[in-house]
Amino acid sequence: MASHLPRYDEEGDELIWAAVAVVLVPEPDRLLLIRRAERSGDPWSGHMALPGGRRGAADADLVATAIRETAEEVGFFLGVEQLIGGLDDLVPRTPVLPPIAVRPFVFVLPRAPRLSLNPEVAAFHWAPLDHLLLPETYRSVRIEIRGETREMPAYHLEDGIVWGMTERVIRGLLAHLSTP
Repeated sequence: MASHLPRYDEEGDELIWAAVAVVLVPEPDRLLLIRRAERSGDPWSGHMALPGGRRGAADADLVATAIRETAEEVGFFLGVEQLIGGLDDLVPRTPVLPPIAVRPFVFVLPRAPRLSLNPEVAAFHWAPLDHLLLPETYRSVRIEIRGETREMPAYHLEDGIVWGMTERVIRGLLAHLSTP
């Protein structure tokens, strides 16, 4: 992972930058997912997601954003020594979402930490990587977006459906981990 050079999308000063933490733990290998709380005006309200959020004015860089947002949302601090690399930027460029760009950072912890959820997070789920790799887990789902039904690629988990930007981050992570 350290040798992977993520594709960064630096185009457009109008972009709102955000970062997410892809938190992995071993035995078995699992990925931390959260379910966002239902909030009016939030385009990701109720979705399965990765801890993260928009860059704050006091954040030195986007790694600091991922660390801060994880601490705020799930109550534990990641250390830069746990950072093993980054994944490609996501810039959806769609009229449905704000002009956002998301940079994912991958962290590996020795064990699953105790979590303390803030009001922005309704629940959490440790998704086993081997389950995410099963063909029956990854299939399309019908999603209604602004009154229009669309077929979207998704991970079907016992705690919910993972689609959209989070699906893209996970797909990129699994492709990277599967590459020799």
